[in-house]
Amino acid sequence: MAIAASLIDIVKEEMAKHNASKLLMVRVCYGKLTNLVPDALEFAFEVQTKETSLGGAELELKEIPVTVTCGECSTEFTPEGTDLFYMPCPSCENLFGHTVLTGKELYVDHLEAE
Repeated sequence: MAIAASLIDIVKEEMAKHNASKLLMVRVCYGKLTNLVPDALEFAFEVQTKETSLGGAELELKEIPVTVTCGECSTEFTPEGTDLFYMPCPSCENLFGHTVLTGKELYVDHLEAE
């Protein structure tokens, strides 16, 4: 609910900057490591925007995959499988010391309003 409320505040600010009165669509990009639950955010957004100028707007969610750089050989890779605690490097099989490049993001990517 808190993420949806923050999202709504951001959308309202942007709409005010551009003198828009009706939201048509908002796209949110989120990293796989944020542990965001898409269904929960969609529900919270719908409930909090119902009967407002944002009501009926499409919420588009786009997941950003995890990419890391190996701490041993500097190979950039996307971990396979769903266990993000076990990330062997495909080049050297190192398991530790990786630097996360993508997967922690959470931002409004696009708005359509009139």
